[in-house]
Order: sequence, then structure tokens, then C-alpha cells
Amino acid sequence: MANQFKNIAKKVLETSPIPLTYNEIWEEAVKKGLEKTLKGSGKTPWQTLGAQLFVDVRDNINTEFIKVGSRPARFFLKERSSEINNQVLKKIDAIPEKSKVNHNYSERELHPVISYYLYSNLNFNRGRRILSKTIYHEKSKKGGYNEWIFPDMVGFFIPLEEWNNEIVELNRISDNNILRLFSFEVKKVINRGNHRESFFQAVSNSSWAHEGYLVASEIKDDEDLLAELARLTQSFAIGIIKLDLDDIDSSSILFPATPKKSLDWETMNKLSETNPDFKKFIEDIKIDLESKRIHNSEYDKIEDDVEKYIKKMKK
Repeated sequence: MANQFKNIAKKVLETSPIPLTYNEIWEEAVKKGLEKTLKGSGKTPWQTLGAQLFVDVRDNINTEFIKVGSRPARFFLKERSSEINNQVLKKIDAIPEKSKVNHNYSERELHPVISYYLYSNLNFNRGRRILSKTIYHEKSKKGGYNEWIFPDMVGFFIPLEEWNNEIVELNRISDNNILRLFSFEVKKVINRGNHRESFFQAVSNSSWAHEGYLVASEIKDDEDLLAELARLTQSFAIGIIKLDLDDIDSSSILFPATPKKSLDWETMNKLSETNPDFKKFIEDIKIDLESKRIHNSEYDKIEDDVEKYIKKMKK
């Protein structure tokens, strides 16, 4: 399969006057009908193409390709490298970066998609039943607080289905480490212009939780940006999740969060005093823990047909 994608890229770049991003290579391949030669390309073949090119240039000493630039990275044939001059580079700089995501939807419309991801994606939940709830900032009391205080979404896990009731009760009256709480800051796009503000917003409003995440439906394909996000994650323990709206099950954790051992109860108390949604979230978890039964209706709905929802959202 790898050779098939690289053969397609080679055919496109043989006639391209300038280096192309992997998205542009795929678009040209479709125009030429080259994608029809693939067998079982999956729902996001352009991403597979991009991954194959990045790996080939990085690891294959005999690669036929070269990488030009990093914001975004473009590819060209090594045998044509002498054609890359100042005029070509100026043409590349003048090309606006295309977005693969339709941004007509709002950040809040992404919440059902995130709820589905948290509940169903094994890479994130590792088989745990993680439910979530939207926190409406506009319901918060005024005075001394701003949008950097409240997460967009919160989530939790209690292993009621995995543990015996006696063990759950014993844990509840002892060290109570059975509960895991999550915080999520949601953005449509993370790019070089907004990544620091978005990241530190996530840092600010997730200090109370065991794990905090910054979630986006588009994260620019930029090596410098990804390297900076990796550095920030390592320094501040916030994870990064990239939603794939073309194939939600292919969404991924770019950088995992570093879990905290304990909760910030003082901050949780302030959030409960200030926002009724957060207070209700804590109350519902307490009820679930005491009754040893999860009341699904108190949390965000898990879409039965998330692909249908995403298709409608993107129109």
C-alpha cells in the first residue's frame, strides 16, 4: 500500500511546476483519476499519503522525494531539486494555505462529536465508560471570573460496572481514588496564531481535574507548531486531541495528558459556587457514586449516528 501512495505522489510531482503539500498532491491525484488505482484506501487517503511521504523522506536514504519548508511542509521530486529557485519559492509563499475543515459550525456544535469520541474511542477511554457534560459559560455568575476559568466540557469515569459494589463502597469511604475527572477546552482550529492562547486557556481551566485536554477539529500540519505543542504538553501536562471529522473513529491523541494524582478541591468549590452546570455535574456524580448507578440522562447525549450528525453540522 505504501508504494501505491508514493507512486501516485511521484506521478503528480512529475508534472507539478512547484512543490506541493500532501493535501495538494491528493487533490491533483483525484483530478487525474490516479486515486482509482488504490486498493482499500480508507476514508482519509490524503492523510495516509501524507504520512507515507513524511516517513519516506525522514527514514529512507534512497527516497525519491525531498521536503521543502515546514509551514506547511511541501514535497518535490529529488531529481527535480535543481528547479527550486527563488522564483519558485516566491510562488509557494504566495499560495494561501487551504483548510480541510469547513468552519461554518460553532465550537459548541463539536461537543456531541467529542462526547461520542470520549465514550467510544478505545485509544482514549481504554475500555472505560467516560461520560461528559457541557458547561455553559454564560450561566456563570458575574464578578471576578472569566472564560479562562471554566472548561468547555467536563467528563468523568467511575468503574461501577467493573467493580463489585462492596469494593466501590469501601473505596468511597476510604481514599476515594475510584473517581477520575476530565476537563476539555474546545477549539475549531489550532494554528501558529492561536496555539499559545488556546493551550494556556486549557491550562487555566483544567487545574482542578485529573486530566486536562485541548481538543480541535483542525490542527495545522506544521512541524514547528507540533514541536511547540509537544514542548508545552511536556511542560504543563495538558493533552492534545485532534478530531477527524471525515472519520471520527480515526481521531487521535496527538499528545497525552499527564494525569494528576489528586483533585484541586478548592478550585472545584469555586467553580461550583459560580456555575450551576458545574455544580450540577458534581451533584450528579455524587448521586451516581452513592447509588452505584450511572444516570445517563444527566449527561450529554451520545449520538446514535454520529456520522449523520457530523454531515449535518458541516453543511
